[in-house]
Amino acid sequence: MTVIDISASVMQFLLAFVVVAPLLGAVAALLPAPPGLKGKNPDQAVLRHGVTVTGAVLIATIVLAVGFDHDHPATMQATTDISWIPALDVRIQLGIDGISLPLLLLTALLTFLCALYSYSKPPAGPSPKAFVALVLVLESGTLATFAVLDLLLFFLAFEMVLIPMYFLIARWGGGQRQAAAWKFILYTLLGSVVMLLGILLIGLKSGTFDMVALATDNGRGLTTSVQVIAVLAIGVGLAVKTPMWPLHSWLPDAHTAAPTVGSVLLAGVLLKMGTYGFVRILLPIAPDGMRTFAPYLAAFAVVGIVYGSLACLALARTGAKGDLKRLIAYSSVGHMGFVLLGIATMTPTGVNGALFANIAHGLITGLLFFLVGAVKDRYGTADLDTLAGATGAALYGRAPRLGALLAFAAIASLGLPGLAGFWGEMLTLFGAYSPAEGLSRPAFRTFMAIGAFGTLLTAAYMLIVVRRVCMGEHTPHSRLSPPDDRAEQAADTPKAADAPQAADGGPQPSEAAGTRPAGTRSAATTPQLADIQTYEAAAWTPLAALTVLAGLWPAVLLGLTDPAVQKLLAGGKS
Repeated sequence: MTVIDISASVMQFLLAFVVVAPLLGAVAALLPAPPGLKGKNPDQAVLRHGVTVTGAVLIATIVLAVGFDHDHPATMQATTDISWIPALDVRIQLGIDGISLPLLLLTALLTFLCALYSYSKPPAGPSPKAFVALVLVLESGTLATFAVLDLLLFFLAFEMVLIPMYFLIARWGGGQRQAAAWKFILYTLLGSVVMLLGILLIGLKSGTFDMVALATDNGRGLTTSVQVIAVLAIGVGLAVKTPMWPLHSWLPDAHTAAPTVGSVLLAGVLLKMGTYGFVRILLPIAPDGMRTFAPYLAAFAVVGIVYGSLACLALARTGAKGDLKRLIAYSSVGHMGFVLLGIATMTPTGVNGALFANIAHGLITGLLFFLVGAVKDRYGTADLDTLAGATGAALYGRAPRLGALLAFAAIASLGLPGLAGFWGEMLTLFGAYSPAEGLSRPAFRTFMAIGAFGTLLTAAYMLIVVRRVCMGEHTPHSRLSPPDDRAEQAADTPKAADAPQAADGGPQPSEAAGTRPAGTRSAATTPQLADIQTYEAAAWTPLAALTVLAGLWPAVLLGLTDPAVQKLLAGGKS
């Protein structure tokens, strides 16, 4: 069943357009704006260009989803197959199925929302020209990763996103941005070198880099030893990007230093590339190798779940001087642990749960980073102790809509039933209760119990964050900015160009933004912060609405992924 009957050639064009258009848009962003499109100034013109290109890509992706045959989601659709490097039998192969389509939609949506947000509130730093071009290159690489069907093309697309993200952190980030950017690039490049060796091993031993043909062969053309080596090599590169404990240490620094838009794209899109590689490449192409490493992958996954939660609890406690952005970053380590646990079960239930958790994490954590960025803009800091001690009646009393949305995102992140975060974690734990044949049931049920304990820890730190940031006591004479922190906040406070923007793009009044001259105290009534602005509502509302929709109607997503997962695990047989 298709919502609208679209011809195969048009579907092919749409998928090619989705992958290539952001790259062409990035080149155009670096060129001078035509006289009729400059608007008020060149900076505004290039930011509007970013919104236009990402909006066109989102529309094309939605049309692609509308024309997708939902009765056959396990079949590759909108396929393109063009010879590129005949000597190596490398082909430009594109296609989508029920596994990749939701990730394409998530990527296109988040990138458009980031462009829309940046139009009204550009990040402080160099010229917006380079910023828009880098975001578009990042989008093109991510979309290509989810759409290509050749192993070497997958590797090239996988690597394509590293340089843009490095510069987004290094040039537009906050404190310690250079060190965080270097840590990000070194970890991911080292992992990628090992991954390339595994990809070449598979291609040379099987005689093809065609991912569909390799998945259909289901490892029959590869010996067990080759599969084990390939899974180890490719898995290391994918685990770094996921990120899996203990290869995660680049993530908190990168998130803490990155601008708001960089954090949203890093958490909402880039982390999904690693887990997608496990599902698309390792599960169907090297099943024997995956079966060998599945217990170890599950063990690392549940350690990551507990470790990430304990790190968040440590950051959330009073007196820890924990950064709220860093806390959300550590929460991603735990959430992605559930995704890896689901993949390690090698069952349809577990893998479907992993794919659902992937999408849910992109929606919820993307929203959380938007909100934390807004809180930091208003207070000039994301330090939890400063926020809890300087907020007067806290967000509920000073910016009630912002406080309510932050509480909603936190509750969604802890997996409340009825919201998107619940289904992925539940299906993952169900999959661990009854893993695939050949895997140890006692071991996986132990992992299930540890993962379930991790959900309790997640609820604990998220509720602490809501209590401290949103529900602070009413203290009329508390300072908004403690004097001891003035020097630190001055270093972290955005420049005038990065000040909170009104709906029309102008800066907010300083009092509305939560800033006061040093030493002044609040009046008897708690001063109000600027609540959610129009451009913020436009960027955040789709994420909140989709979080509710996916929680109340999970069949929309599971109906796409389940047939494709069943076919993948069955060796290409429906």
